[in-house]
Amino acid sequence: MLRAVDHLVIAVPDLPAAVAGYRDLGFTVVAGGRHPGLGTDNALIALRDTSYLELIAFHEPRRDHRWWTPLSRGGGLIDFCLQTDDLAGDAKTLRQAGVEMGDLERRERRRPDGALVRWVCTLAGGAHRGVAPFLLAEDGARDERVPREQAHANGVTGVGVVTVAVDDLPSVRRWYAAALGAAGQDVACPELGAVGARFAVGPHVFEFLAPTGAGPVRDWLAARGASPYSATLVGGHRAGPLDLVRTQGARLALA
Repeated sequence: MLRAVDHLVIAVPDLPAAVAGYRDLGFTVVAGGRHPGLGTDNALIALRDTSYLELIAFHEPRRDHRWWTPLSRGGGLIDFCLQTDDLAGDAKTLRQAGVEMGDLERRERRRPDGALVRWVCTLAGGAHRGVAPFLLAEDGARDERVPREQAHANGVTGVGVVTVAVDDLPSVRRWYAAALGAAGQDVACPELGAVGARFAVGPHVFEFLAPTGAGPVRDWLAARGASPYSATLVGGHRAGPLDLVRTQGARLALA
């Protein structure tokens, strides 16, 4: 069963600059470490609702990496991972619903203190990356992978709503209805020139929006393709959008 957001992926060109920017915004940012063989380093912002934000950058060119092209198109919020208590079963359900889900893979990260943390995942590939989730199961204690530091000066406690721009809403509705066992609720966002479907995944909400005419969602799809558009974070002391320069292009807002 899909239980909640595990983490949101934010691709950045310069990890130290991203860490400084998010700290300026009142987040507690913890160095995550390096993914052996993948050419990436990360830093993590752990939240009290068990989710986290992953700031990830390349320390060497890796054009074959799933996040290289989205970073070259502007980076920011590019992907998301969901927690599951049945990795193989949920991957099978999504695959049967039409999602291009890969095989189970073992991954690892070397933390700055030298500890090696491991997990098992399955990735949504091709055009489904960033619209369908990738899924993860622990291979060890979760607090070895996710920082224990969850308090933030800006008051943020968790993820609220993740908005994803899509170009094939019927297919996306079918995927998530199959995976969650519930039909999504209709949603209209005239300010974005879009309509879509809303799904709850545990304590978190996803809105998948398709354009109805000219507007920000259509523009986003033209420039970036189907992919995460924005996310709202809850618990903040002051509501409103965060500075795009400091977020390295991620459309984040506090609520």
